[in-house]
Amino acid sequence: MRTLYFDCFSGISGDMVIGALIDAGADPFQMEEELKKLNIEEEYTLSWEKVVKNGITSTKFDVILSRKPEYLHEHIHSHEHHHEHSHSNDHSHDHEQSHILDHNEHSHSNSNSHEHHHHHDHRTYKQIVEIINEANFNASVKNMSLAIFKKIGEAEGHIHGLPLEKVHFHEVGAVDSIIDIIGAAILINQLGIQSVLSSAIPTGSGHIHIDHGIYPVPAPATLEILKGVPIAASDIRSELATPTGAAIAAVLAESFCPLPTMTVESIGYGAGTKTFKNHPNVLRIIIGEMQ
Repeated sequence: MRTLYFDCFSGISGDMVIGALIDAGADPFQMEEELKKLNIEEEYTLSWEKVVKNGITSTKFDVILSRKPEYLHEHIHSHEHHHEHSHSNDHSHDHEQSHILDHNEHSHSNSNSHEHHHHHDHRTYKQIVEIINEANFNASVKNMSLAIFKKIGEAEGHIHGLPLEKVHFHEVGAVDSIIDIIGAAILINQLGIQSVLSSAIPTGSGHIHIDHGIYPVPAPATLEILKGVPIAASDIRSELATPTGAAIAAVLAESFCPLPTMTVESIGYGAGTKTFKNHPNVLRIIIGEMQ
């Protein structure tokens, strides 16, 4: 059985997942074409490049928003965390950070490299479901994408006391989050993956600033998404698992276990934005045949 294993030794975020899948041999150009079915391509451009993280060559994936944010206001603010896709300092994903609710994964201003801030369109969960249903993806891509968004929407609704249909996603509704989740589903389907397994998920430690104040790591949304999933202790003071990354693993992984017995066919490293002193901030995926 063709199996994908998420080796999350430095956490997991949406952009790291896509970077690792491209690094393992998936075709990003086919993904880019498929994503046009969403009819939002005027809102973003995609980039991917090889980078070296603490000695490991990996692929960094970014979603760059086309428009400047109309309301930089409260959101860009302190995020230094967020954003999966764009930070450089020290972490990786921090970004998306956690809060789905208000941040977007790829764009934080702080140290990031690109300008893509989030332009929070404040799409609702219901609107995201409609966009996916109207896109005419194959059933596998559609179902994976809907399940991941539902996991995030339910977590946000639970924390904020809202029913799913009333949940607004500043963050997950942001274009970059939509691209990360649906792009990951497209690439996993493209690679013919039949089962997904994962290591325990390190969440990091410390605190992050989000629109609602200073929160502990893991942020409430991320922790809610990881209910039922083994999390791993980490003394790294940074957000290692973002809501999008956590939801991808929580929804797709059939079990959380050490590296299984398998014949390895391909390996991919997806770079996070931040750089840590003592270990590479990358997500490793291993694809192979399990007996």
